[in-house]
Amino acid sequence: MTYFKSAIPLLFDTIKEVIPTVINNNKSGLIRLSTSQSDIKIENLTCENLHNPLGIDEVKPRFSWQLVATHNNCYQIAYEINVKLDNKIIWASGKQLSEQSVMVRYPSTATPLESAKKYTWQVRVTDNTGFTSDWSEQAIFQMGLLHTTDWKAKWIIPGYVEDSIMRPSPMFRKEFVIAKKIVSATAFITAHGLYEARINGEKVGDAYLTPGWTSYNKRLQYQVYDVTNMIKKGANAFGVVLGSGWYRGHLTWKNYNNIYGKDIALLMQVQITYADGSNEIIVTNESWKSSTGAIRYSEIYDGEIIDSRLEKKGWDRPNYNDQDWAGTKEIDSTKENLIATQNELVEKHEEFNPIKIFTTPKGEQVIDFGQNLVGWTVLKVKGNTGDTVKLYHAEVLDKNGNFYTANLRAAKAQDEYILSGGTEIFEPHFTWHGFRYVKIEGIKGEIKSDDIKAVAIYSDMKQTGKFESSNLLVNQLQHNIQWGQKGNFIDVPTDCPQRDERLGWTGDAQVFCSTAAFNMDVHNFFTKWTKDIAADQTAKGCVPNVVPNVLGAVTRSSAGWGDACTVIPWDIYLAFGDTSILKNQYNSMKAYVEYMHNTSKNNLWNIGAHFGDWLYFQPENDKDGRGAITDKYLIAQCFYSHSVQLLINAAKVLGNTADVAYYNDLQEKVKAAFLQEYATPNGRLVSATQTAYVLALNFDMLPEPVRKEAAKRLADNIKSYENHLTTGFLGTPYLCSVLTNFGYNDLAGKLLLQDTYPSWLYPVKMGATTIWERWDGQKPDSTFQTAGMNSFNHYSYGAIGDWLYKKLVGIDTYEDGVGYKHSKIQPHPISEISHASASLDTYYGTLSCSWKIENGVISIDVTIPANTHATIFIPAKEATDISENGKSIFGIKEITIVGKENEYVILNSTSGSYHFSCKY
Repeated sequence: MTYFKSAIPLLFDTIKEVIPTVINNNKSGLIRLSTSQSDIKIENLTCENLHNPLGIDEVKPRFSWQLVATHNNCYQIAYEINVKLDNKIIWASGKQLSEQSVMVRYPSTATPLESAKKYTWQVRVTDNTGFTSDWSEQAIFQMGLLHTTDWKAKWIIPGYVEDSIMRPSPMFRKEFVIAKKIVSATAFITAHGLYEARINGEKVGDAYLTPGWTSYNKRLQYQVYDVTNMIKKGANAFGVVLGSGWYRGHLTWKNYNNIYGKDIALLMQVQITYADGSNEIIVTNESWKSSTGAIRYSEIYDGEIIDSRLEKKGWDRPNYNDQDWAGTKEIDSTKENLIATQNELVEKHEEFNPIKIFTTPKGEQVIDFGQNLVGWTVLKVKGNTGDTVKLYHAEVLDKNGNFYTANLRAAKAQDEYILSGGTEIFEPHFTWHGFRYVKIEGIKGEIKSDDIKAVAIYSDMKQTGKFESSNLLVNQLQHNIQWGQKGNFIDVPTDCPQRDERLGWTGDAQVFCSTAAFNMDVHNFFTKWTKDIAADQTAKGCVPNVVPNVLGAVTRSSAGWGDACTVIPWDIYLAFGDTSILKNQYNSMKAYVEYMHNTSKNNLWNIGAHFGDWLYFQPENDKDGRGAITDKYLIAQCFYSHSVQLLINAAKVLGNTADVAYYNDLQEKVKAAFLQEYATPNGRLVSATQTAYVLALNFDMLPEPVRKEAAKRLADNIKSYENHLTTGFLGTPYLCSVLTNFGYNDLAGKLLLQDTYPSWLYPVKMGATTIWERWDGQKPDSTFQTAGMNSFNHYSYGAIGDWLYKKLVGIDTYEDGVGYKHSKIQPHPISEISHASASLDTYYGTLSCSWKIENGVISIDVTIPANTHATIFIPAKEATDISENGKSIFGIKEITIVGKENEYVILNSTSGSYHFSCKY
């Protein structure tokens, strides 16, 4: 059913009256029908989904804004944008009769944008009452270096002979003199390895682990910083220190190193504009000096060694004596792979003080920070010259209360600090750890809680979603899901943050993407990462299991892992309304489908090695096979069909009608092959597992007449395990949604609230503060699963968050108004929870829904952002049973009654806040 058409008359009744007036208005611009100030404001301006971005390389950037209104039924009917350079308008959109307020593109016909130039822009709008807003506050965006020739800097490497074993971090410095007044100064920086830049003793920017992780040989990011206030008249100094990082550091359990190159190199230029209109560019070249300092060793898995006795104090300030420093060498490294940064960088966030400092049964001093987090500690310590302090990191304690690191495998996760004497503060630079507990060695005397704190780091994405319910364990589950995401969204979506892995596993990311898009604004994060998927995809369309691919040559894709290249672009399109990600990734999506097509026989994708329903639960006493492993080729066929369908969906959005017809035909063949190979005419599957039925139902693999019976088999299977799940990575994300969709919402609720193993709440009751990799990472007797693969911070099973938002509370988006332009509000209460609420910061504003059941009455509060509308499902027998804010819904002009569906009355509503209630 398409509800948008029902809302159109309501949406445009007033617009019809206003548009002629707007069209006939004089040339001075949009009219204001009242001399009083408009009660709408324009806020939250973004360019390319970022606030005041520096260094974008999209030559036709997109602008978005929000309407903030104090009244219901507020829609934009027109907008006007001005873009300025040096306070002169270079593009004036003029009056545009359009509702569009998200991702309005700078036109090809406008003045081309120039490298490194900083622009300002403003917008004003007319709403459906005829009011024209004031111009918004000015926002800025600065272009990156759009052409390779814009780079005047040279790649430089240290001029000394490097210690090839410990590989201490190289330091680069350059002094320069400023003789004139500066108007602006912009730094463009990247590296082979990781960098931390400083000017006159101060850190440049708030980011860490820059330039981030991409498929370096094809895509290497650079960052742009406004350093105007960091440079002064007179003597100045640049200082940059590098770490091996992902570029040449030790990666994977195979201990690969130098994956992208052996060199560690810097590329930096600072462009200065003076008050007299002249310009100067200071670049990296052989005039720079190099040396080593306090950072003697730094590896992602193993940690960092800092010897403060070797600190070169003042090295990043002017007038430092560097005559003993070596020179630098210029290298002929490509700049063709340089790209501007389009995603949020890794920054510091929450800080944690110790909740307990104690001595373990083994006599070790351990600090408990109360939260399994990702980052590092900042330590204040006093001691003598040469004293050594070592910090070890762990996620859990063993059953005896001792420090446990076996699950880190070969990762040392150890920071070592050698004191120069006196009181000093230490923290690492180019590594991070996944931990709740820290063991300290070398501290003399009592460890004071004020002397150490843990700092969480993750990509600086805005938290957009909130969820809360009457069940405290479910609330903790949501907390764990969010912290699993924070800890594993370190520039790429990693599988775990603590052991010798931390890789961008494609399967983990695709099952969690939809949930991730509720918790945080992951738009740019996944846009960047999917481009790396396409970059590392083979010529035959095969998608690596990890991206960036550091595991070697790729010959086969695993079902559910390779599908990240189709699932994630579609999920991001739905969540944010961005057709560009479909356009950019379409060839990658198509190539992957063709890879499956070409490696199939008789339309069956039944070859190759697949991970299957990874880490599924199989009970020890499973005598009749109900919980047995799901046939991996059955799973592969389901995901084959799913990716074909997503490709069809993308082709429709992009208007590729020929592909729609071609792949619709292929889809029929793929589903027919599934039925012939894996299902009986009555819909019984060859694998009688929960995952088999979940995937078949979720991806519409079965004929409609037998789906109801298949859903009953799924429900019966779950009930036979006393309301426990047996699914793994691929079946779990869809399990509760399938149950709800087929009328088993109460059973979905029982699964959610199950608190014995295996279940989502079992780890919560065991004290988890993040999502576990395994259902039984820690067993009921407090012993652990196999240490070889047992992460306690692994977000995949956190995909239940999608059901919490979309089904339990009921916030979703329709495909005719993606990005929550047209929202769907349909709560699915369960008897064991008396209230639940969720909110989501969309590009239009905050969308929210909360429901509460009390004394046989359900109350539902809904807020719909301005410039959007919603279809709302109220669980009532008849429309006459529903009141809004104590009044009958009949006659409320913002609400249209559409009809009934199952146990719901369906309403269309305009923007605004509503309070519904009815008997329940």
